[in-house]
Amino acid sequence: MVPERWRGPLGAGLDGGETLLAFFVLDLDASLRFTEGLLALTDRRLLARGADDAVWQAWPLDPSWSLRHHDHAGVGTLELVDERGRLALWRYTIGHHATMLRFVEAWERACVELREGKAPTPIARPLCASCGAPLPPGSEECPRCDGESTEAPSTWTLFRLWRFARPYRWQLLGGFLLTLAATAATLVPPYLTMPLMDEVLIPYQNGQPIDRALVTGYLGALLAAALVAWALGWARTYILALVSERIGADLRTSTYEHLLSLSLEYFGGKRTGDLMARIGAETDRINVFLSLHLLDFATDVLMIAMTSAILFSIEPWLALVTLLPLPFIAWMIHQVRDRLRHGFEKVDRIWAEVTNVLSDTIPGIRVVKAFAQEKREAARFRAANQHNLAVNDRVNRVWSLFSPTVTLLTEVGLLIVWAFGIWQVSRDEITVGVLTAFLAYIGRFYIRLDSMSRIVSVTQKAAAGAKRIFDILDHQSNVPEPVDPVPLADVQGRITLRDAGFRYGNRAVIRGLNLEIAPGEMIGLVGHSGSGKSTLVNLICRFYDLSEGAILVDGIDVRKVAIADWRRRIGVVLQEPFLFFGTIAENIAYGRPDASREEIVAAARAAHAHEFILRLPHGYDSVVGERGQSLSGGERQRISIARALLIDPRVLILDEATSSVDTTTEKEIQKALDNLVRGRTTIAVAHRLSTLRRADRLVVLDRGRIVEMGTHDALLAREGAYWKLYQAQQRQAEADAEAAAQTLPSPAREEA
Repeated sequence: MVPERWRGPLGAGLDGGETLLAFFVLDLDASLRFTEGLLALTDRRLLARGADDAVWQAWPLDPSWSLRHHDHAGVGTLELVDERGRLALWRYTIGHHATMLRFVEAWERACVELREGKAPTPIARPLCASCGAPLPPGSEECPRCDGESTEAPSTWTLFRLWRFARPYRWQLLGGFLLTLAATAATLVPPYLTMPLMDEVLIPYQNGQPIDRALVTGYLGALLAAALVAWALGWARTYILALVSERIGADLRTSTYEHLLSLSLEYFGGKRTGDLMARIGAETDRINVFLSLHLLDFATDVLMIAMTSAILFSIEPWLALVTLLPLPFIAWMIHQVRDRLRHGFEKVDRIWAEVTNVLSDTIPGIRVVKAFAQEKREAARFRAANQHNLAVNDRVNRVWSLFSPTVTLLTEVGLLIVWAFGIWQVSRDEITVGVLTAFLAYIGRFYIRLDSMSRIVSVTQKAAAGAKRIFDILDHQSNVPEPVDPVPLADVQGRITLRDAGFRYGNRAVIRGLNLEIAPGEMIGLVGHSGSGKSTLVNLICRFYDLSEGAILVDGIDVRKVAIADWRRRIGVVLQEPFLFFGTIAENIAYGRPDASREEIVAAARAAHAHEFILRLPHGYDSVVGERGQSLSGGERQRISIARALLIDPRVLILDEATSSVDTTTEKEIQKALDNLVRGRTTIAVAHRLSTLRRADRLVVLDRGRIVEMGTHDALLAREGAYWKLYQAQQRQAEADAEAAAQTLPSPAREEA
């Protein structure tokens, strides 16, 4: 269905009998301004109109024409061309790329039908009004526009936890048998109330003396049953609690290990707080369910089943009356369960919003305080907390009605049993002792029934948590491990990129790139922002996999090598070095935890970090703050260089390693880098072109393609793309120096 604002103009623009085949909603004009437009494909023409246009532009549907598309830096271009050249051009943001591909597909299908002498036909399914995509059969909602699926979790998801419970199956079986025995022991006392009433108390009221031996025997049996039930209950609770804790620990460990195996693309679409909530809060909730509520549920089921069997064995008609509330309670549970499942899953997602605010602001507290945004962040947290409160309130409204209603039904059932039992006693069909035993059993029966109905809430919470955990475990990395990995014995460091191509989602970043890097050669990657430099580095490290082509190391495709085996041969120094909370020595030895103190010190000396480390209060044992915030940027960078030196990599990646420090610090870091790159295959990305003068070759990238290659001097002499970059940077440096000089006092300015 066409968006509502375009229905009138499009209806007026169509000729009589003209059929709409497809449409594409544009969000940019030719000048890259945000505005809405529409492309409409009919069985006769291609129509186009902008938001400010008064009339439609139209082109006949000609099978010899074509729609061509390309994209760059987040902007897509769609062109209508014939044999002589371009007829029209439209722009759109890359988020609409998939919709554009469907529109082009409809155009090509219509052209094929015309060439075959057929009339172009529309697709069978209706289209989404927002994106133009075909809607799922029988649905009015577009899964693409609706974003993340909010499908309610199924209770059956909990059965998937068996893979974690399987190693403890014998302990679970023992716990179940103990539960069965403990439940049976708790059913003994009500049964003994019958002889106590009929053989002791009622005869005594009729004038007979009390048989003390008989009373002692019955009371002793009651005490023995209580002690046995206590011992069995303690044993089963202890065993099952231990097992559930281990299942929960295994679930956390497996989820975290799987999370670490996923590619960077997965983490790019997830919030830290959400992932922390899943591994922490959700596994804790599942653990509580397994250790407490599942045990209670099993006990409730056994109690109800065994009590029902005893009641029917004593008096079938009275037992039938006892079970009258069961169908109504089962119907209510069925009605409420689905609403609770959806509600609790939504509660989990909203709670992740709260943790996301915390995970944003606490690590970034310096920025918050530097810009005096404490009130703003407090307002963000308050809003997320209020949203969480509102969603919980909606769930609690459902639950608050359900639980008391079940209690009311059990109370009504108890009254019915009293009435029917008194009527049977009056007709001498049962004794008072039988009715008393029935009431004792019914009290336990209805308590367990009420408890079992209440477990619906915790079961649905656990199901919602299990779904969010298995969402992680079911996600497959798009950087897979090879089935039969090829071992890397002695890496020489020859890297070959062959027809390499890569897309971030719908945006092409690397296109048909070919490059050969010799062992021990230093390559500098330069180019404008968005030209693909960092992406190329990520591909070589195999943080992502190519969409097309191959990357070879010493002639072996890196996709055939175990990921860890390849990355152990790579040393990475990033623009923003990340240090873990711990000592300086632990951070340097992160890649080689077994390194000796002598090796750590040697790496620090080579990285020109030894001197400032010794000035710290505890030297190499000084604890750096979270993310290394107690050190300066240059100090953190030299620690990261020492970390790379310690693993002695054959391939070195320098990604803007000196761009965020001052000139003096840059010189210190450059000395450390000189030690680091010696004898290694090095790929360096640098914002300051002057830092790459010592590179053997410079590779100039533009729009994901190599446009120039050569030494610094040769490229300057050529006066091409690199020369333009260098000149622009020189002019910017001179302008910055002049601006800085103007801020100095007059004497200092003259001296400068």
